[in-house]
Amino acid sequence: MRGRGSAPGKIILLGEHAVVYGRPAIAVPISDVRASAIVQPGRRGAGIVIHALDIGRHYLLDAAPPTDPIACVIREVLTRCEIAPSLDLDITISSEIPIASGMGSGAAVATAVVRALFAAFGCPVDNATISEIVYQSETLLHGTPSGIDNTVVAYERPIWFVRGTPPTPFHVGGRFHLLIADTGVPSPTRLTVGDVRAAWERDRERYEALFDEIGALVASAREALQRGDTVQLGMLMQRNHTLLRQIGVSADVNDRLVEAALDAGAYGAKLSGGGRGGNVIALVDEAQREVVAQALQSAGAVRLLSTTLIPEEPQP
Repeated sequence: MRGRGSAPGKIILLGEHAVVYGRPAIAVPISDVRASAIVQPGRRGAGIVIHALDIGRHYLLDAAPPTDPIACVIREVLTRCEIAPSLDLDITISSEIPIASGMGSGAAVATAVVRALFAAFGCPVDNATISEIVYQSETLLHGTPSGIDNTVVAYERPIWFVRGTPPTPFHVGGRFHLLIADTGVPSPTRLTVGDVRAAWERDRERYEALFDEIGALVASAREALQRGDTVQLGMLMQRNHTLLRQIGVSADVNDRLVEAALDAGAYGAKLSGGGRGGNVIALVDEAQREVVAQALQSAGAVRLLSTTLIPEEPQP
């Protein structure tokens, strides 16, 4: 039994945190950085061994606790494919995606493992099933996840996402150049999601109003993307960041990078993901890409990635 699988990173363009409360969000895959998994026969009698190369961890599936996200998806695939867990397999995992940076590293690793296992077992699988399985592992990582990471990573396409409804891929009407700046500060998504939940419970009226405004600007952003309107999208990104600050999930490092990007000529910039570190994304003109990139590095970004959304035909 042999199989390979991979999955991209992702960024949330707009709508993080509010998406947990039923508002829409837009997310896109970052295909330039990926997680991968290889399944191959293991040493006889060794059982199923997980090799997580990037964190230097090697362990038996049988010894993994129920809270281990990778063990969770492996067990689920074994059950769905009606495969006994007494196999001797090596599952080797590697990833280029920064950990705890709002780029969906956990979902990407889990997706890569799920794809590799289904391939190894010869079981057919669709993206909806992959997303469903990976969501189970996301609950172990993040407590009350929105479901957006597993969805965009599994489908590998820009999506419009509302929790509890099927994801909707959509086309963009122009080229949108994005810089992704790693703050170097791990983003504690589980903590920020929990803190927002606690704040919402204390003052539901205020937070529902903030979530409503975020939901409205996300809808406007979808229209801007479909029109190819870079200027409007940039303005909406800036407003979204202001609202995320009011929700309480930004940090000085996020604000500093946002300001640096805007001062250097970016159309818009905002934190992406859980906040309080993680990543900042900047929407730039192609001619200004290097200038903005240098400004972000000068402001403390420890790593820069870039991606471009390109026009495609509307999907039926």
